[in-house]
Amino acid sequence: MADKKLILIIDDDPDIIESISAILSAEGFAVETAMSGQEGVEKLSKSSPALVLCDMMMERIDAGTRVAEEIRKNGKGIPVYLLSSIGSATASNIEMDKLGFDGVFQKPVAPAHLISTVRKALKI
Repeated sequence: MADKKLILIIDDDPDIIESISAILSAEGFAVETAMSGQEGVEKLSKSSPALVLCDMMMERIDAGTRVAEEIRKNGKGIPVYLLSSIGSATASNIEMDKLGFDGVFQKPVAPAHLISTVRKALKI
């Protein structure tokens, strides 16, 4: 279907990518994945995802914030959500928007929360 919203998942954990991809695909979203911040930025230059889910700590501890900065710098206006194994603690201790994120998901991601948040962010 050409009208599927594309979600880009950037995470270096193949299990996380697989589980989130399955959840989103089952709900009718198109999914693209990247295993590093650099690969994610490259894919962003070639596609137009409606939303990005990005791990904070990949090849470098701040890889996720660098991806968010790159998206903001290029003016794409794409919602970017942080994936973090310390999501709740991270969200309560730092200002997500100052890092370039629209929100945070705790790993492992709760399917119902993921879908409701993505739908709300995309206004569907």
